[in-house]
Amino acid sequence: MNHTQLNSLAVFSQIADLKETDYKTTLAITALIELLINKNIITPQELRSIATDLEHEAETQLSLLK
Repeated sequence: MNHTQLNSLAVFSQIADLKETDYKTTLAITALIELLINKNIITPQELRSIATDLEHEAETQLSLLK
């Protein structure tokens, strides 16, 4: 294998690692959300509201950076 091929292989390996990390993070967040809802600590409606608020805040912050 030449240098370019080795670099490509390293990049693909890093992408695979990131996908696995993202999957595990998503799984943990999903489990926490389910637990919070099942224990009646938060309702699905409250979760949606908080998520919407956070999304709007992030959009506002991004627009300020432009």
